[in-house]
Amino acid sequence: MKNKLRSSFNSRQYMLSSDFEVFYYSDKNFSTLPPHAHDYYEFYMFIEGDITMEIFKANGQSELHKMTPGDLMIVPPGTLHHAIMDDPSKNYRRFVFWISRECCKSLTQESVDYMYLIQKAEAFHQYIYHLMPSDQHQVEYRFIRLLEEISSDRYGGDTARHLCLCDLILTINRVIYDSEHRDSKSEDASLFQNILSYIESNLEETLSLDDIAGHFFVSKFYVSHLFKDTLGISLHQYIIKKRLAGCQSAITNGESISKTYERFGFRDYSSFFKAFKKEYGMSPKDYQAVYTNTASHSK
Repeated sequence: MKNKLRSSFNSRQYMLSSDFEVFYYSDKNFSTLPPHAHDYYEFYMFIEGDITMEIFKANGQSELHKMTPGDLMIVPPGTLHHAIMDDPSKNYRRFVFWISRECCKSLTQESVDYMYLIQKAEAFHQYIYHLMPSDQHQVEYRFIRLLEEISSDRYGGDTARHLCLCDLILTINRVIYDSEHRDSKSEDASLFQNILSYIESNLEETLSLDDIAGHFFVSKFYVSHLFKDTLGISLHQYIIKKRLAGCQSAITNGESISKTYERFGFRDYSSFFKAFKKEYGMSPKDYQAVYTNTASHSK
């Protein structure tokens, strides 16, 4: 199956497509390319061969990585890199995936989960990861699915290719995120509880993702994923729910609606009104009236 999907290598280092391109290469006596950079993101999974990857820093110095099967590399735009052939006679196999900035921006609008590794590569210059055999198999399977879909002309091809694209990117991010956090569950739980306590005590403050990450000296992407993985909702959604719960309790106890929404951190009535009605199914005023009537009739 893989041989049918094999791409003929050429030295082109620019995209013909506006969104993404994917290749499966298998070569012998491969000629090393000079250091080069792209204006798109490159995902590269090493399968077989004898190579060393050289990646250049902004100061011109480089790092050398002896590649082992299952190594995955993410290279952002503008980062110089190339493969050095240690033994050109050995078969050199790899998957290569290119994705444009515009396509990444579009995927980010669907979910920030697609961008975990890209954000790490750009913010922390972490480019290479090693996948365990089971994780490598998952990623390789999704590369093949995407290649198969691209080479077919079945009904719904564009939709299927998009689904395969999202599945590939999400799987790559998920397996690496999971491997990084297997030994940090207790630390995550402690940090999570501390953040919850901080939010509870500061509902009147801005409480942005940047503010909370800065207060606890952790990456905002780390905090974002911690909430998504633990509660299934974003930090922002959680804060809104906590503020609404505080408002709900206060107004049912007879407090002024206008004073309440300001006390719990809503900057204007319009945003409070929309959020409250979405959460409780009626306006704050109607909710207060219904609760007051119910309470009076029960006495």
